[in-house]
Amino acid sequence: MTTYETMPFHLETERLILRPWAESDAAEFCALLSERGKETPTVEHIRTSIAELLTATATTGIALLPIQRRDEGDFIGYCGLIIGRSTLEEPEIAYELFQRAHGRGYATEAARAVLDAAIATGRKRLWSTVGAWNTPSLRVLEKLGFERDRVSTEDNGEVVWLTRSLP
Repeated sequence: MTTYETMPFHLETERLILRPWAESDAAEFCALLSERGKETPTVEHIRTSIAELLTATATTGIALLPIQRRDEGDFIGYCGLIIGRSTLEEPEIAYELFQRAHGRGYATEAARAVLDAAIATGRKRLWSTVGAWNTPSLRVLEKLGFERDRVSTEDNGEVVWLTRSLP
């Protein structure tokens, strides 16, 4: 089995800071998830999820990181690497931002930083899975050099699988 370097858990871009989760992120994380329009978990449940994310990070060496804007200091979403529908060797890049932060290039900027972090771990390939309806997300991945691999059908609709080789 190949061993990989641990990805950096503190990433900075021109406008953004990606950092490890804190318990104080629970309310904002809850608000973000409520924008999906489905049942929203409680803040308590989210605190448990944050603890689980931190444990998984310690075990796997990859992380989903909260995104905050550098100047405003506000939480606008998350971006990082997860096992998701993939594997630890070829993890998925995942991101989600508050609707108020859409259309400003933040997802692309955060995902590019995570892509560089993934390259630094020594991995050879990343995946992403996105709902076929989610054109903005598909555009972000296209900008980052991801290519469509296949489409699968799941309970909630079609899912586009994309992949990107790493240098």
